[in-house]
Amino acid sequence: MKTPLLLFCLLAALTCAVADTHNEKTQIGHDHFEADFPSGGVLKMHVRPSALHVIGSEDNKIRVHYSAKNGNRGGDVKVTLKTSGNQGELSISGGPRNDFEIEVEVPRNLDLYLRVAAGDVEISRLVGNKDVEVHAGDVTIGIGDPDEYAQVDASVNAGDIDADPFGESKSGLFRSFRRYGSGRYHLHAHVGAGDLTFRR
Repeated sequence: MKTPLLLFCLLAALTCAVADTHNEKTQIGHDHFEADFPSGGVLKMHVRPSALHVIGSEDNKIRVHYSAKNGNRGGDVKVTLKTSGNQGELSISGGPRNDFEIEVEVPRNLDLYLRVAAGDVEISRLVGNKDVEVHAGDVTIGIGDPDEYAQVDASVNAGDIDADPFGESKSGLFRSFRRYGSGRYHLHAHVGAGDLTFRR
């Protein structure tokens, strides 16, 4: 009788441990959001149209700040972070239609997947894989050392590509380039209508 009971206890403990790795945090109407997130993790972000700044920091935290003009504090802005182990999904929705700015601080070493419907997006001080798509707006990505990338895939449907670190510059309709190297990271960036710029 002891063996089945022991197995049951071990299974229950394991189930609880797995359940504890899944967390969700949601805030509505607060212009400051903060949560723990591990360095070296994978973060998927889905962000409402806005002027968005994603900045790498030395802290193992995700911090979200936002502001709006004309005294609108964005009382219905919803920020949700779902995490499981070293993976997370951050979504930001709601708020005013125009003149809305969001700043997101994330751990510097991070794999980033980002989707934004519209707005100017700037990404800086991140080390890791990057997968970024914006339907309409200008996108600027700080890439660090270009030799750290194994593959770069960049495109615009209508606009300019300014990729000086990779020795590329294109303008017009349906422009793109690919580059392969000996690094470890992958970079995918696409803009529907707007300019795509890479900086060190």
